Amino acid sequence: MSFSVVTNIASLNAQANMARTEFGLSSALNRLSTGLRINSSGDDAAGLVVANMHRSDATVLSQGIRNANDGLSALQIMDSALDNVSQILDRMATLAAQSASTVTSDSSRTILQAEFSALRTELDRQTAVAGVDSAYSYAVFVSNDGADGEVSGTVTGVTSTSLGINLSTIAAQADAETAVAAIATAVGTLGTSQGQIGTLQNQTQFAINLAQSQYTNTKAAESRIRDANVAEEAANMTRYNILTQSGVAALAQANNASASVLALLR
Repeated sequence: MSFSVVTNIASLNAQANMARTEFGLSSALNRLSTGLRINSSGDDAAGLVVANMHRSDATVLSQGIRNANDGLSALQIMDSALDNVSQILDRMATLAAQSASTVTSDSSRTILQAEFSALRTELDRQTAVAGVDSAYSYAVFVSNDGADGEVSGTVTGVTSTSLGINLSTIAAQADAETAVAAIATAVGTLGTSQGQIGTLQNQTQFAINLAQSQYTNTKAAESRIRDANVAEEAANMTRYNILTQSGVAALAQANNASASVLALLR
């Protein structure tokens, strides 16, 4: 065993260990304060790449869910408009059936015809306002899959012309009978458009359910990589605090040991 006052090996070792302890304590405090295990690329370069990919996927899925909900809102507006058209057709059918009866007077048919024509005009007005008077191309991007991420379809436009009742009249008994049949056909035609909307609504809702599930699982996968384990980091902080205190004491002892060598010179 040798004694030296020039190089204090014990002190150098203590300083090096304290530097490592200080780094560990700083890292634990950083993770606890941010809640993240990865705060820089050096913490886990490979893990950071995977976590960033998950975060990007989650961002796209989140926007996709908003897209789909916006799409659902648009479909619900159209669905309500077509339901109103269905009620207008019901009233027109009632008027036509009343006019088709032989006991209805010509003067009454004139009144019925006036309402019938007004309802047809209102039908066209409402479909134009709701934007369902022409074919509607529906497409929403929901998934983070570029190839299969879209829900799409077409809704057939609805007008008195497309329904085949633009020329219908109930001013005469025979014409009213023809109008009753035409309106029955129109109800079926309207049902086609309503069915298309219903199908798109269901598709979109199922797509939302899947996207929400994917979003939750993707965020969970990112969390397992990126987020800090608070219990573990709290334990690390306690350990490094103890090591810091013991390191300071050890360094003091190492310095005292070097100073004690001077006693040999007395």
